[in-house]
Amino acid sequence: MIATDVGERIERARVAAGLSQRTLADVTGISQSTLSRVISGQRAAKVPELMAIGWATGVTVAELAGTGTVAERAEGAARATNHADMDSMREALLHFLELDDYLSGQAIPATVLREGNVDCRDGRQRVCCAVPS
Repeated sequence: MIATDVGERIERARVAAGLSQRTLADVTGISQSTLSRVISGQRAAKVPELMAIGWATGVTVAELAGTGTVAERAEGAARATNHADMDSMREALLHFLELDDYLSGQAIPATVLREGNVDCRDGRQRVCCAVPS
């Protein structure tokens, strides 16, 4: 993640959101001088700053950081069994990874609950994400 590239993406998000640099600084709680240095590439943005900027502009942290979509970053191999369709397995995996990425981007840890902790009235096993209390 190159600071100047991130700064350019932040600037594009700021303009697209119709915010002045001062307004973005006020909304995010980042000083205007720090925001200016981040946008110009003189200082690297910290993850909490990217999260605040993303929230204020409606852009994801992944878009600001230039890390791409989960589908672009996901690599793996699988073997279909029990007549499972590879396309539907890939789709289900990408949905889970997108949710995990979203929760991580919002600083919400995903907790996988084991079958014993889930009310499976129909007998089906489920993976659930919950915010720990």
